[in-house]
Amino acid sequence: MDFKNVIFEKEGKLALITINRPKALNALNSETLCEIDCVIDKVAEDDSILAVIITGAGKAFVAGADISEMRDLNANGGRKFGILGNKVFRKIEKLEKPVIAAVNGFALGGGCEISMACDIRIASSKAKFGQPEAGLGITPGFGGTQRLPRLVGTGMAKELIYTAKIIKAEEAFRIGLVNKVVEPEALMDEAKALANTIAGNAPIAVKLCKEAINRGVQTDIDTGAAYESEVFGECFATEDQKEGMTAFLEKRDKSFKNK
Repeated sequence: MDFKNVIFEKEGKLALITINRPKALNALNSETLCEIDCVIDKVAEDDSILAVIITGAGKAFVAGADISEMRDLNANGGRKFGILGNKVFRKIEKLEKPVIAAVNGFALGGGCEISMACDIRIASSKAKFGQPEAGLGITPGFGGTQRLPRLVGTGMAKELIYTAKIIKAEEAFRIGLVNKVVEPEALMDEAKALANTIAGNAPIAVKLCKEAINRGVQTDIDTGAAYESEVFGECFATEDQKEGMTAFLEKRDKSFKNK
């Protein structure tokens, strides 16, 4: 399937997803959200893909949701647009494979929100982050009010959202919004190196780690620890667990089969 606003590529064990509306600074309209939704389904179905990188074409990562589409919406239309965005970003968050956001420029509004739906964020030193919706007369609509407090703390999230302030990559790193800041020319190499490192580990174990973390942060520690014990036990039913531990004891390279 060909996409109009998204480029989907495979590179070894990696999937590269590029949001491709550079003239609109990769703003997210309904069509683009639906294409991202379709691409994530393709990634989920492809067992050869073990890690995913999301980035933007041109000078922006994603400059936000498409204001030209939103401007004339009524309350019901706005609600439906928000539901669509939240559905797509939740699908990214729940994808069993790790997802890295390679943030190459503006990550504002929906751009900041899609980056937060990813597991890890690596930013170019030229990247800028923010939830500027209050300055446009709306609230964040694609998960910003929920994920930002979980990442940077409630007080900092409220300050950023209430003020509509845009921050630079280094500040985003300082407050814990991004994992690492690199020079622009090193961004994709850094993201790919990290993705390949993750893809070199046991895929089932990585999947269960993601699931345990995502479930655990939404609940109390006792419930989370109980679930961790369950997935820990599940690992011992896999061929990869036997391979990983045998290779360690035999001091040889491991060869995981995702089984």
